[in-house]
Amino acid sequence: MTEPKKNGVYELDITGYTAEGLGVARLDGRVIFIPNTIRDERWQVQLLKINKNVAWGRGVKPVMESPCRVPSDCPHSGPCGGCQFRHMDYKEELEAKRQRVEDALRRIGGVDIAVDTIHGAQETHRYRNKVQFPVARGKDGVRVGLFRARSHDVIDVADCLLQSEAANRLGRELKRWMERGSVPAYDEKTGKGLVRHLYVRTNRAGESLVCLVVNGKKLPDEPGLVNALRACDPGLVGVVLNRNEMDTNVILGDSYRTLWGRDWLEEELCGLMFRLSVPSFFQINREQTEVLYSRALDFAGLTGKETVLDLYCGIGTISLTMAKKAGKVIGAEIVSEAIEDAKENAKRNGIENVEFFCGDAGEIAYKLAIDGVRPAVICVDPPRKGLVPGVTDILADMAPERIVYVSCDPATLARDVKLLAQRGYLVKKAEAVDLFPRTQHVESVVLLERMSGNERKGT
Repeated sequence: MTEPKKNGVYELDITGYTAEGLGVARLDGRVIFIPNTIRDERWQVQLLKINKNVAWGRGVKPVMESPCRVPSDCPHSGPCGGCQFRHMDYKEELEAKRQRVEDALRRIGGVDIAVDTIHGAQETHRYRNKVQFPVARGKDGVRVGLFRARSHDVIDVADCLLQSEAANRLGRELKRWMERGSVPAYDEKTGKGLVRHLYVRTNRAGESLVCLVVNGKKLPDEPGLVNALRACDPGLVGVVLNRNEMDTNVILGDSYRTLWGRDWLEEELCGLMFRLSVPSFFQINREQTEVLYSRALDFAGLTGKETVLDLYCGIGTISLTMAKKAGKVIGAEIVSEAIEDAKENAKRNGIENVEFFCGDAGEIAYKLAIDGVRPAVICVDPPRKGLVPGVTDILADMAPERIVYVSCDPATLARDVKLLAQRGYLVKKAEAVDLFPRTQHVESVVLLERMSGNERKGT
């Protein structure tokens, strides 16, 4: 067996995908990762980095191409790190994502289940309702765009195909305004400069909300900036300034000042209206979120009598959706602003059978258990890191009939599913939902049910 050499070129068969969407091949016992390749293709691959068991390469020349290969429709898809699947058709992308969820549940979670369904999006372009464009100064002037793959180098993006046309226009106008006034962009290395990010949120009604994240208390000529942004986007309803002078990768600081208009948008979701402030969490693909929540509601199996506990409830989207078919819903979230939004959203929609608590999900669940609350259904929609240690035990101690787990990361979902299985909860259904077309990300929803005494005994 010949030892692979760095910069050597080898002919390899692509057999599958990583969680990040890279093609996978094998060479002399090593797993090789190659971007922009498709399973069942054969490529000449140059090895760029070699470790003991894995290596990374780049495709030099295709020997045999997949019929699923398509030319990228985005001029930025080479250097930009935003999309991973623009080199393949959407059908193959969906299959890669479906397989990713199924593989995670089987290999990490130890669940013998087929994920037969992935709900694809009708629209794979301009579906995002929020963007946070980083701002930087490059050799060619101000850059407003996205990060280069696996770096903090900002590339100038005039038209990202995932974003709304309004968001892209606002990005171009900010760049022009900064260049006209010689307004300095923030430099991560030195901590100097002023403008760090452009945040744009849009809604179904065609309205836009802008937030400028700055390394200081104010911008020069703030009225001029407001006028420029209003002129380029007739749907603009507000411009907010966010102060972030910390040396951190966290985008938003804690201080906000409204320069013009209002500091919120309203959006409809599942027949309900939600008010969204700048820091509010809201899924970025409204149409596919409705699909995801409808599947979670179906998995919950509500009859109108049950008490539902919704952990990581955010601004109450899932809580209020389930409240329409539940006896009572209790929502818990650690972000105080989100809880205030959730309470206001309940009032706005005339929903009275909900109660919201602010605090750590595990601590709230533990306190409710101590108080004798025994929900029939628990719904969790945690961040990418999944449930924090100990929460699975707290959930199991509350002994709900069903747990509905909504996840944005198949690996942490599978880890938590395995822990819940050790406490008597088995996966009965699992489906994937594509909220992020053309990117590596995928959502999934899983139904776990409490085993009966006979099931526990294996009879």
